[in-house]
Amino acid sequence: MKVKLTVLESTCRGGYHKEGDTYIVEDICPPICHELWQCIYPSVYTLINNGDLDFGTRKAKKFQCKCPDNGRVLIEGKVVD
Repeated sequence: MKVKLTVLESTCRGGYHKEGDTYIVEDICPPICHELWQCIYPSVYTLINNGDLDFGTRKAKKFQCKCPDNGRVLIEGKVVD
């Protein structure tokens, strides 16, 4: 499994992430902020291992998460072929 990460919104203070940035994750951390990675890693790990996540009122192979720095970055992860 692969997980595609897409930055949907960004006002990143460090300038690491811009809206539209994408990353493909197969097994190791992509070049993103460590604080953001710590927040999304459990969800990425679940998807890489064929799990489902709560997404609104249903289960899905995707997630959205906001940066721990006051939500300055919104990132989406979803399974891709």
